Amino acid sequence: MNTPPDTRPALDVVTLGEAMLMLVADEAGPLEDVQHFHKRTAGAETNVAIGLSRLNLRVGWGSRLGADSMGRYLLAEMRREGIDCSRVEMAAGERSGFQFKGKVLDGSDPPVEYHRAGSAASRMALAHLDEAWLLGARQLHVTGVFPALSASTLEVTRRAIAVMRAAGRRLSFDPNLRPTLWASQDLMRDTLNGLAVQCELVLPGIEEGFILTGTRDPQGIARFYRERGVATVIVKLGPDGAYFDDAAQGTGRVDAFPVEKVVDTVGAGDGFAVGVISALLEGRTVAEAARRGAWIGARAVQVTGDTEGLPTRAQLQEAGL
Repeated sequence: MNTPPDTRPALDVVTLGEAMLMLVADEAGPLEDVQHFHKRTAGAETNVAIGLSRLNLRVGWGSRLGADSMGRYLLAEMRREGIDCSRVEMAAGERSGFQFKGKVLDGSDPPVEYHRAGSAASRMALAHLDEAWLLGARQLHVTGVFPALSASTLEVTRRAIAVMRAAGRRLSFDPNLRPTLWASQDLMRDTLNGLAVQCELVLPGIEEGFILTGTRDPQGIARFYRERGVATVIVKLGPDGAYFDDAAQGTGRVDAFPVEKVVDTVGAGDGFAVGVISALLEGRTVAEAARRGAWIGARAVQVTGDTEGLPTRAQLQEAGL
């Protein structure tokens, strides 16, 4: 008896984006006064990739890195997390991006200093995009960071969305606004909204929603995207939880999880995306997905690094989520 071929997609989720070496301060104070740092990875898309991989999803990441010590470190860390890096190019003669991240003691946003202009990732172009590899995944996750790096990364993002959309694949979008990377706020708003409305899932924060839609009302933010064809919108409300609006399941709210002490808010939105995407891929309801996202987001704000709070599958199951 012949065994039918396995027609399952090779990967659950793919993402495109820049990974950066992050040097995290070991002591509080102005970055120029700090003498000791430790190495970590950074990048909105790779944070999500790491989080999904820890939940035993099959994840691929496409990008470019400089063939330098930073690039080799980043590639090794992503592989260690179990991520498919077969479409990451190590570019000879180019450099990887990096950043310094300060330490704060009051729960405020830490200072971050980026050194990414002209990086190998920012030079990713259509010639570097493997469309067959993309189509081997169930879902493409997009953030507003990668398309902001350069004209060519915006072109790559648009093409990747078009390819996956035409094939009927899932598409998720997290605005992850970086105003300093854009020539103007209007350009940022119009460009990112143009990408968002092509995706079935959009995950804005409340302040991002205000910049992108002109209102801080969660219902109004969700309505803006739903009226433009987005099937599911989940608005992150920080300590107030999340609001969702779904074409099939209606609207609702989920509460935030209690946090004893906020250590670092960076990466919380990426953690939220990990929770939502993983739950929806498992067939959970939108309310259940938002609740899982809120739980992982709460874990993320209680640690210093971007990925230390991302749970394993065992931890998720222990929490009953």
